[in-house]
Amino acid sequence: MWQLFLIFAIIFPLAYAEQIPDYYKPYSPIFTDKPIYSWTDKVKITIFAPSWNTDRHLIDYIGDTKSHPIKISTGSNSLEPYRFAETGVNTGIFKAEITLTGFPHDADGDGDIDTTPRTLGNGPTSGFLQVDRDSAITISFEFADGVVLIESVPTTWNIGNIQFSENNFLSDKSALIRVIDPDLNLNPEALDQIPIQVSSDSDIAGIEVAAIETSESSGIFVATITFTQNLSSSGNRLFALPGDEIYAKYDDHTLPKPYSTSDNLEIITLAKIASFISPLERLTNSPIILTDRLGTPLKSFQANDRIQIVGSITNEQNFDQKFVYLIQVKDHNDSIVSLSWIAGELSGQQNLDVSQSWLPKNSGTFTIESYVWNSLEDQIPLSQFTTTSLIIG
Repeated sequence: MWQLFLIFAIIFPLAYAEQIPDYYKPYSPIFTDKPIYSWTDKVKITIFAPSWNTDRHLIDYIGDTKSHPIKISTGSNSLEPYRFAETGVNTGIFKAEITLTGFPHDADGDGDIDTTPRTLGNGPTSGFLQVDRDSAITISFEFADGVVLIESVPTTWNIGNIQFSENNFLSDKSALIRVIDPDLNLNPEALDQIPIQVSSDSDIAGIEVAAIETSESSGIFVATITFTQNLSSSGNRLFALPGDEIYAKYDDHTLPKPYSTSDNLEIITLAKIASFISPLERLTNSPIILTDRLGTPLKSFQANDRIQIVGSITNEQNFDQKFVYLIQVKDHNDSIVSLSWIAGELSGQQNLDVSQSWLPKNSGTFTIESYVWNSLEDQIPLSQFTTTSLIIG
């Protein structure tokens, strides 16, 4: 009889006997797609269990039986039993996913609860699990009778980050703002959005723009703004002049410990606006002329006769420009004998005549220089300087 059984076994080998779980050497590692999760993440779980590949010709399922259940839990909430599906015929790799649903909390500070906490579903992709801020997700699989394999990963909130795509922007270009905050990925099945406040030195009130998530569960949000020098701020358009600093900020209401769940933190970044016109081309500084007090040009100059030093500057831009116009007079030793300046602001394309009075007390050769700067503090030239020589008799 045993000879007949041996022949039968050779011709018709016993199906899948080698795939019966080894109770003494359990092998079924559990993997998650991330090492740490936020409170509303999607969690993708993989279990490598070749000995549970019980049918080589069909897709198998594990975890949904009372005898060998898979349990996914966090705190006082759990999904059990939870079904995992084989990734393909005869792979021995099983996958499932759940969506974390957080706890009741106002995540953006608008006064409304932004989450829908719930625990329900039986797999492989239908699970929702409520979770606290600082907790852990535990996956347990009863691989064999009395043999339970466990994997655990933490959940926590994060401090967000906001940044401009560049440190400096030309005034005729657009700017990209990026927020990285996994805690604001409130719905991993859709694109979330968050409000960002953007302002400039010239418009402190600024604008509020919506930053849109780059993909359904990225936790990265982007917004694009443009700049104007002639119109008021509106929509995604910000009034900002060259030389301004621009600011972008949002309030983070999902902070990790030691912050409490009721704390919030202003997350802010800044950049600089530069003109597409080079600094030396923003204003035109015309050569000075020398006149008497009535404005009649002078051809000769005498000591103790008052001279009007008259200059002319023009704003070559289409927006306002602050300036300082400075005149200095030097003697033949290159020593400054007279120094004066005037500060103001020119409208776009405006021309302005500037007059300074000088009373030479001594005869000799003198040089008159005129400069146009953005301010006395920074002294950034807005035009080429001019120089004129004259002889005082």
